[in-house]
Formats: sequence, C-alpha cells, structure tokens
Amino acid sequence: MPKQDSLWFKSLRWIQKQLVHTIVVPQDPFADLNLDPGRPLVYVMKTESVSDIAALSDVTAKLGLPSPYEELVLADGRVPRVVCLQGGKPMFGQRRNHEGFLESFRLLLAAHKQDATLDIQLVPVSLYWGRTPGKEDDSMRAAVLERENPTWLRKCLMILFLGRHNFVQFSSAVSLRYMTDEHGTDMGIAHKLARVARVHFSRQRKVMTGPQLPNRQALFHALLKSESLKKAIQEEAANKKISETKARETAIAYLDEIAANYSDSLVRIAERFLTWLWNKLYSGINIKGAEQVRQLHHDGHEIVYVPCHRSHMDYLLLSYILYYQGMVPPHIAAGINLNFWPAGPMFRRGGAFFIRRSFNGNKLYTAVFREYLDQLFAKGYSVEYFTEGGRSRTGRLLAPKTGMLAMTMNSVLRGIERPVTLVPVYLGYDHVMEVATYHKELSGKKKQKESVWQVFGAIRKLGNFGQGYVNFGAPITLQSFLNEMAPDWRSELAEDPEQKPSWLTPAVNTLANRVMTHINGAAAASSVTLTSLVLLASEQNALERTQLERQLDLYLNLLKQVPYTSYTSVAEGDGRSLVQQGLELNKFTLETDSLGDIISIAEADAVSMTYYRNNVIHLLILPSLIASCMLHYETCCRRQIHAIVADFYPLMKAELFMGIEDIDAYVERVLDLFVAEQLVTEEAHFSVNGPHAGKLELLAGTVSETLQRYAIIFNSLAAKPDMERSELESGSHLLAQRLGALHGITAPEFYDKKLYGTLSVKLKDLGYLADKGHRADIERIRDHANSLLRASVRQTIVDSVMAEHN
Repeated sequence: MPKQDSLWFKSLRWIQKQLVHTIVVPQDPFADLNLDPGRPLVYVMKTESVSDIAALSDVTAKLGLPSPYEELVLADGRVPRVVCLQGGKPMFGQRRNHEGFLESFRLLLAAHKQDATLDIQLVPVSLYWGRTPGKEDDSMRAAVLERENPTWLRKCLMILFLGRHNFVQFSSAVSLRYMTDEHGTDMGIAHKLARVARVHFSRQRKVMTGPQLPNRQALFHALLKSESLKKAIQEEAANKKISETKARETAIAYLDEIAANYSDSLVRIAERFLTWLWNKLYSGINIKGAEQVRQLHHDGHEIVYVPCHRSHMDYLLLSYILYYQGMVPPHIAAGINLNFWPAGPMFRRGGAFFIRRSFNGNKLYTAVFREYLDQLFAKGYSVEYFTEGGRSRTGRLLAPKTGMLAMTMNSVLRGIERPVTLVPVYLGYDHVMEVATYHKELSGKKKQKESVWQVFGAIRKLGNFGQGYVNFGAPITLQSFLNEMAPDWRSELAEDPEQKPSWLTPAVNTLANRVMTHINGAAAASSVTLTSLVLLASEQNALERTQLERQLDLYLNLLKQVPYTSYTSVAEGDGRSLVQQGLELNKFTLETDSLGDIISIAEADAVSMTYYRNNVIHLLILPSLIASCMLHYETCCRRQIHAIVADFYPLMKAELFMGIEDIDAYVERVLDLFVAEQLVTEEAHFSVNGPHAGKLELLAGTVSETLQRYAIIFNSLAAKPDMERSELESGSHLLAQRLGALHGITAPEFYDKKLYGTLSVKLKDLGYLADKGHRADIERIRDHANSLLRASVRQTIVDSVMAEHN
C-alpha cells in the first residue's frame, strides 16, 4: 500500500474523491450501533484495498470516527487501525498469502490480557461499489464490474462506472474485552474471530445486494415444470374442454401478467429521481427500527414487509428507505389497476408484481400466483404487500384482507426451511396528497381510475409536505406463530400434506389482526397528528396558542413517560415547536388580536384533518377515557376506572387494532402521571384540580365520538336484547347519521358502515348479541357510556332509540 503522504497517493485520493459519492449505512453509527466514542476502535475489512480504505477515511472524518490511517496506540506499542482478512488481488497471477490479520488479532487479544481496563471495539466495515446482485446467466459486464474481489484494473472500472453508488456499511461492534474474558487470548481465538468475520461479510453482501436475478423466461419454464402447475393446467384443460397446450399458454399469459422484471439499473436511476423527489417534498424522513430488520436479513430470515397503506407514495418510500438502509428493495404485490403505461412497466422493473383484486374462483390463476410467490420465497427475495388491500380513506387502519397472508402461511406449511418473518411497517406523513380525493369518495363520488394523467397531476401539485415517517414494528416469525397456534402442525402435515387443517383459517385471521395491531404499535406521533388531535377535540376547532402549546406538552410527556409500545416514535421538541411546524405547513390558521394568537382549523379543512388525527388516535384514547371518567364521576377511584376501561377496551381494541400488553399496568401509569402533572389530586378518590380542568376536558374530547358510537350500540341492545347483527349494524348507522346531523359531527368514520360491522363482530364474540345472558353487562356498559356524554347528546340517543323500538 503506498504511503499516504506520497504525491502518488494524494493524487489517487483526489481523483477518487471526484468520482465517488458514498452513502453510509446506518447514517448514524453511534446511535444505531451503540458505538462508544470513549473506547478504542479497530476496523475489520474483508479485503485490503487502497481505494476502500481511502473511501472509509472520508466517511470517518465526517462522522467523527478515528481515521483508518491512524495507528492505535497501546501500552506496549502501536497496531494498525484496520485489519484486513485477505490481501489485494494483483492484475495477473494469484492473490498473495495474507496471514498478517491473525497476528493483528493475537496482538489485540494479548493487549487485553495485559491491561484489564482495555476494551477495544472491533467494528466490521463493508464497502460496495454498486449493488448489482448479478444474474443466474451472468454476462461479460457482470464479470468486469460485479466481481466481489476484483483486480486493481477492475476496481478502477468499478469506481469509474459505479462510484456514485458506493455504500460503506458499519456493523455492530465486537467487544474484545468480552472475547478475552470468555474465550482467552491464544491463536485459536484469533482464528475463530477470522472465521466469524468471513461469515459475517458473506451474509452482509447478500443483505446488501440480494440473491441473483433469474432470467424471466427461464423462470417461467421452471415454474411450468412444477407438479402443482402441471396438475392445474391439466384441470384447466379438462374443465374448459381445451387442449393442454392452450391451457399452458393461458398459464404463461398469467405469469407474464403477474411476474416482476427487476432491473438494478432502473433502481439506480430511480434512486436519483426519488432522492430529488423526497428532497422536494419532505424536510426529513424519520426512520425507526431499521437495524432490527437488517439483523433479521443477516440472520437468514425471509422477510415479508406488511405496511399500512396511506398513499401511492407508500410503494416508493419504503423501497427507497430500505435501499438507503443497506437492504434490497422488496418485490411488491401491486394492484392490477396500477399496471398502466408508463407506470406499470417501470413498477415491474422496480420489483412490482401485479395481482388481481379478485381471483373469482379461477383455479389456474390461483395456482400460477401461488407458485410464483413460492418461488420468490425459495430464492430469497423479500416481498411486500398491503394487508388492507387498498388505501385507507379515513386515516384509520382498514380491516385486513387475508388472501396474501393465507398464501404466505401456505408457503410455510409446504416446507420453507428458512424462517419467514412478517415485518409490520407504519408509514406516516405530515401531508397525504390524496386526502381531498378520499373525502370526495367517502361523500359518494366515484373513485377515479388510475392513469398517467393522474400521475402528472400529482407531480404538478408537489410542494412542502413536511416530514415522513417509517417505523418498523414488532416482527412476527410465522414458524413461531404456528407453534403457538397449532403446536403439532408439522406432524399433522407430515401425515397428510394435502389436508387443509381446521385451525388454518382461524390462525390466518388471528395473524391478520396481529399484523394490524403491530402496525399501530409502531405509530409516529408527529406535530400535525398531535395538533389535529387537540384542535379537533376543542369546541370550535380553535384554541389560544399558549393553551394549545401546554396541551401538546402534556401529550408529549404522556407519550414519552407512558409509551404505548417501544416501537412508537414521538416528535422531538416541545408544544411550541410543534405548533410552529404545523403553521409552516399551512395546516392550521393563525389569527392575532390584542389578547394574543389563536390557532384554529379552517372549517373547510376540518374533515381533512380528521384523517391525520385518526392516524394516532389509538395512542391517546385510553388516557382520554380516563380523563372523561374523572370529569363526569364526582367520586371516581382507581378501582372504578379499571372497571370502566375493562368494559370499553375490548371494543376499542377491535376497531383501533390496539395491543397494550398489560392494560392494568398501563392504566396505573397514566393515573400516576395525572397525579404527578397535578391534573388531579388523589385521596379516597380523584378530584380534578380546577386550574388544570381545561387540559382534562381537551383530553377527554378525543374519546367523545367513540363513546357516542358505543352509547348508540348499547342503548339499542338494552332496548332490544335479542337484536341480530344485521339489524344492529343498520340501526346504529341510521342513528349515527341522525346524531351527526343534530350535533355537527363531521368525522367520516362516524358514518362508516364497515366500522359498525367490525364492532358487531366483536360484540358477537363477547356474547352481547342475541340475548345470550349478558343483559346486566349490556346495561352496565350503556350506563357508563351515557354517563360520559354531554346531556344533549345523551338525550338525542335515548330519545332516538326509544322512538325506533317503540
């Protein structure tokens, strides 16, 4: 390696700097990898390379990490800052023998034996000049540019052509103090460190580049040779009285309609466009939990991303984030409605595979799609699909569609050896460009068919959209889930592989609900969502600025001190900064008079802002219920609050996909915080502190519309205990419309028939329907709901129910 102060070396570094743009994964190694700046650090790299170390030096200078050119000073001497597992490859001949790294490992371990206070962090560093995975039928281009261990000439070509796509990835540090204390310091441990490092670098490359890409036509021919597709083709020919050749052609047409045609070149081009797009749209993209997903990839899991669906931006944003977080963009199940020119071909080359909205009993299409999905899993491609089936029009999660989850579960049952893990993803935005369209559709306007003109129209409206949020939730490994649901599933299937177990459908339904719960468990409480939550709970959707800021401070403290889950993220800053962010995005209106500032939601925007409130309403609905109890019951104690929460939480859990692990402990922590914040005092029962009553009233306003729905339902059930589901759903929907008209309720979900359907299913599960001996429970919950409502609203509900059932 040339000396770093030589003119030749400085010239090489200057040329490389002009050609190279380096992306660091993760972006903040100190935060994401828990690196300790107070402890010594040594880098471990796979291959000795002048250009790689030069690129690493540029990155470490920006991050404040030690330079790879600086030797590490120990008590008895100096050691290199970088340990390379193998030497560089010459242009001609074989790679020279390179065992110096073993001696470096031995010296580092020996230093720990001599100095009991020493603890060096061994940090693996991987460099990727481009991220082309290669193809199963590799071309000359691949041989020149994509080899893992290139000669210096090939490396020069890679820097020239792929230098703008250079990735430097840091991995979690290994403590040499731990290695020394646990395993000793002899040469055998040095060999073990080297073996572990080699395996790590091999796995890391696969995470970054993904599996090799198949030739599309070769993939089709391979799929058509599978026994299941052969059988499906034969059945198609027999059922439709056509030749097997014709049925085979139909199967090929289905494959051509479905299959992705992933292109790394298009992904690199798209990356530049998306970088421009996100910089134009968003002032920042906030990411939480990516390191956990990287580790799952590294450990060999087959990853299936299951995000919520807010916007067409979702496809682009998640793929972009994964690419920049050092993971391969997934193959995405997209609705066939998006397969229009020019978007369809571009999406297909970006990894999208297209799926019909309904299979309509088409057995051949079902078999083709199932076989294609199995092949994606078998080859190790990550997959993404939206369990809601479509974009949410209200901001709440939709009831899940179980088709893709069932197919994924069936793939596991058919014998995938690697663990298949679902990764729920919460996607949130300070501005969703389709919100205005959503509310037109909810009011009865026909949904527009996607087209190129819609795309151009959306691009024309691009503006300042604030922040974006990508939070990865608690993963669900399907093999573990199956062990939980049916401990003997492996032996059952071994006896009869063709059977459909009786537990399968209930298990898929449970899985779907768990996925949605984990998505909501990773919600992002942002400036727009929290401010909307406060203002929509106020009487005229308006508050004095100082009052709004104080209320936001309460919510921020509540979400941080009593976190909903460990996967939830909460906006940085205080109430003042959140209000300012909302004003800068033009989400709220500012009026000033001689007494101060008033922040409000314009009347025309009130319905739209319910969308953002609904993204996070589940995070604060139980504290809101507790606040409502304290305001409406003169003598309210902990025991009574626990009892009321126990009555309402199953319904809230069903409609909002809530998943608080220990509900009693959560309620206790909320009550303790209310006391600590001096909102209430506690002796034999809680008393509201007068100066802080306004905070509790605003907080209680969040649950108001939910309690009104429950009052409608339970007053109806109490009036007619033998009521069937269909009658309850239609009657509740009718009463909700009447209540909304009389009391000015505009939130779209209040009139959503599907929501009342979800609640009726839960009521049936709880035994509250069809007069199953729960009359006392129904009347108790009715009384609680009525007691927590304004007198005028309660009277409207009671009078309407009496009129309907008399």
